[in-house]
Amino acid sequence: MKGHTYVMGILNVTPDSFSDGGNYLEADKALYRVEQMIGEGMDILDIGGESTRPGYTAVSDEEEMSRVLPIIEKVKSRFDIPISLDSYKAEVARAGVQAGIDMINDISGLKADTKLAEVIAESSLPCCLMHNRAEAVYGNYVEELLWDLEATLDIAHKAGVQDDKIILDPGVGFGKTYENNLEIIDRLEMLHSLGYPILLGASRKSVIGIALDLPVEERMEGTIVTSVYAVLKGASFVRVHDVKENVRAIRMAETIRDGYKK
Repeated sequence: MKGHTYVMGILNVTPDSFSDGGNYLEADKALYRVEQMIGEGMDILDIGGESTRPGYTAVSDEEEMSRVLPIIEKVKSRFDIPISLDSYKAEVARAGVQAGIDMINDISGLKADTKLAEVIAESSLPCCLMHNRAEAVYGNYVEELLWDLEATLDIAHKAGVQDDKIILDPGVGFGKTYENNLEIIDRLEMLHSLGYPILLGASRKSVIGIALDLPVEERMEGTIVTSVYAVLKGASFVRVHDVKENVRAIRMAETIRDGYKK
């Protein structure tokens, strides 16, 4: 499957995210980073107010909203960039819709908050629904991953979410072993059988750290490789921290794939 791969830039307004925790808690720093990523070629901004790294501490709806809503409103007032809200909570998503978000990014695949699917359906906004499991225990890994995503799709459809509003994310780093993570990146095209656009979010994650034996701040090159895989496997989006470098890598990969053809 061929098409352009769009870049979603990450902005975590959290004190404890695994890669950039605490960097953008202040509004001025957050807005500067947004402006920077727009200049680097970002297509959509993903704002998150709760870290979901392994062993994370959940925060209340009120705390999460106090972190994300002011930033959403400030970004909306200053920049012309679509905003995705990274949250699995219905009330946070509802407040985000009122603040003007353009998309909802749910790491739970609609399984953490039973009301979130209804909020998405009512808003008519696009959503990215991610595969996740409490434990990395599988019989047939890829087959079960597809089954889990089908269960997510069933929840979405029953709530009234339209097919053309759904993006699927295989959930690299969530409920998967190191080998599971490598396999789903390598076999990403398997998700096309479900018939929806695919987002790959592998930026700076532990699968890269383990493979290259590198700390989180030195995983940019490894992330770029996953973005090139996303292009070659027909993914429509990548979610990354390092926008400029990944935009360039995607452009080069697409040029090699398409540029010489008449």
